[in-house]
Amino acid sequence: MSHYFETPDGPEARQEIAATIWGRGYRFVTAGGVFSGSRLDPGTAVLLRSVDPPPPTPGLRLLDLGCGYGPIAVALAASCPAAQVTALDVNERALELTRANAARAGVTVDARHPADVDPASRFDEIWSNPPIRIGKDALHDLLGTWLARLTNEGRAYLVVGRNLGADSLQAWLDEQGWPTERLASAKGYRVLKVAASQFDNAA
Repeated sequence: MSHYFETPDGPEARQEIAATIWGRGYRFVTAGGVFSGSRLDPGTAVLLRSVDPPPPTPGLRLLDLGCGYGPIAVALAASCPAAQVTALDVNERALELTRANAARAGVTVDARHPADVDPASRFDEIWSNPPIRIGKDALHDLLGTWLARLTNEGRAYLVVGRNLGADSLQAWLDEQGWPTERLASAKGYRVLKVAASQFDNAA
């Protein structure tokens, strides 16, 4: 069973997990066939412990890229209720769970397939535990597509396993014109902050 496909195989086997993010407790519904469906992924936990939520600025546009069942998107929407939070995933089961978990938490999240996003959309922040195992070329294409949609002052926060190529990914991002710095390193993960490209960002 893979969480990288649009229609997961196998039974849903829904369950509930608890997580505390930025001082607030949540109970998320998860399922089989969705990334880290049995717990809050350790990499995601490192990301959320290492980076504070943005200030509650009206109109802020936030993107959770590869949302899974939605912990990042839901926490962003709870911390920044005036923001526009978009959650993307190719996995339809993940999108259903994200919508359900947002409703549970009483927040608004626009969960949708990447193909359904307006190509003109731009984001102030992108948050992601990217799908490293889809392969280097596919990962580079994914990140290149969405980092190009940052606003001129935008930034992205990524968490990547050290043994899954975090340092080489940081070097590649720098080479492509996205200035990248390491914010944290914990439990085998790197947290990277990526600035918008000053070359081709047309926001």
